[in-house]
Amino acid sequence: MGQEAFNKLWKMIGLRYTSHPWHGIPIGQEAPEVVTAFIEVIPSDTVKYEVDKVTGYLKIDRPQKFSNIVPALYGFIPQTYCKDEVAAFCRAKTGRPDIVGDDDPLDICVLTEREVTHGNIIVRAIPIGGFRMIDGGEADDKIIAVLEKDEIFSAWNDINELPENIVNRLKHYFLTYKQLPGEKPKCEITHVYGREEALEVIQASQRDYQNTYGNLEEALSLTLFEAFNFSNRQQNMLKGL
Repeated sequence: MGQEAFNKLWKMIGLRYTSHPWHGIPIGQEAPEVVTAFIEVIPSDTVKYEVDKVTGYLKIDRPQKFSNIVPALYGFIPQTYCKDEVAAFCRAKTGRPDIVGDDDPLDICVLTEREVTHGNIIVRAIPIGGFRMIDGGEADDKIIAVLEKDEIFSAWNDINELPENIVNRLKHYFLTYKQLPGEKPKCEITHVYGREEALEVIQASQRDYQNTYGNLEEALSLTLFEAFNFSNRQQNMLKGL
């Protein structure tokens, strides 16, 4: 299927259906340098929303614990997946042989100086670094990005350029957002890495997605082909009546 026909098909689908946030929204032609991010949670949310993988609707995962709130727009990068490639990258960087993928799309935090009033939106984000987070033996990387064309944050190209208090605030949230008083920490951040490594993690998650879910364009082409053949069979049956 050519790009023109593919774009036309997407337009036709979009007139009738809402795309699934994980599978139906393109990561963007400039990925991994600029990516689409689907935002589930914003700093004012008192509960943690999460996309239901089957329906694509937002669901309440859990109330936010105590007074900790996510200090940035938080969501995931569509058409990414954290499985074997992401886990292998984490194992190579940490030297820990027991790490596996967390079977989720790749998480992303998007920094902006503007107040965004609700989630369930898509934004264009520029990755500048990330946290190598491990949650119960699973690779759970958090990509740190800035909102494209943001008046303040878009001036920073690498996480090393961010004010230290912003990085510490993000780290504190992810190290404590699942922890109750008296409990041992469930998550650890082994490394804070820069832009180039963040791009490698995104590319690894893209490969994991391809390996698991295949090529979306091919799947749509096959579906269209099957629908065309089915329609022809229906017409032929009616002609025989």
